[in-house]
Amino acid sequence: MMKIRIAHSPDSDDAFMFYGLASGRVAADGFELEHVLADIETLNRAALEGLYEITAVSFHAYAYLTDRYLLLPHGASMGDRYGPIVVARNDGPSSLEGVRVAVPGELTTAFLALRLFDPAVQHVVLPFDRIQEQVRAGQIPAGLLIHEGQLTYADEGLKKIVDLGEWWADRTGGLPLPLGGNIIRRDLGPATIARLSSLLHDSIAYGLDHRREAVEYAMQFGRGLDRGRTDAFVGMYVNNLTLDYGERGREAVRRLLGDARTAGLLTRPVTVEFAA
Repeated sequence: MMKIRIAHSPDSDDAFMFYGLASGRVAADGFELEHVLADIETLNRAALEGLYEITAVSFHAYAYLTDRYLLLPHGASMGDRYGPIVVARNDGPSSLEGVRVAVPGELTTAFLALRLFDPAVQHVVLPFDRIQEQVRAGQIPAGLLIHEGQLTYADEGLKKIVDLGEWWADRTGGLPLPLGGNIIRRDLGPATIARLSSLLHDSIAYGLDHRREAVEYAMQFGRGLDRGRTDAFVGMYVNNLTLDYGERGREAVRRLLGDARTAGLLTRPVTVEFAA
């Protein structure tokens, strides 16, 4: 039995995607599957070393991984007129001019989008789950929120400076902002890649078809979100674009990486290549 490590974030949307496999509702097709949980920047760095057979990564990090990994044609998290949000305290700044922003990692797509929005932005890296509290406490003037903070920031006395998903949609004529995707190591070979790709597709489909039980499972990864907000957050990032990029989703990835290269934010052009 071939052992396959599937690495993903300990978040409600990723948990929802992998519920079918993690629960055994979707059979493992003869593979021994190990789920590895880590924050997205840790996964980005591990992928640079080729550590895991399958892993979630930021699309920013994917730009440096194309020699070793293929994108799976499903599993993407895209913000369709919503996405990472820069926030400040209600008594804080209303623009980024002269403001240092806490970001969740320099390989995250959130940071790449922020630099496209404001190439001169000043930043400091903090763990994603500490940014909101640091802004609230006044220890950093602004923060770039990913994951559940996009739904909860106003409850904590914070205001939006910019929603990068809205900005991206306006910039591109309505394309979604591709944030993260699942990639698979090329050295597994076409036959094994095809079998594993089918498993992950079926796991996402199972969650979407059995939403109630999948959301119940995902709640344990929601960092305090109630059922309604967990369901809302899952719906933001696990949907038809997750099940299949389609041409709109693929164009969004090409546009993001192309714009980043044109802006000098990537060191080389990127050929986006999907597993069959």
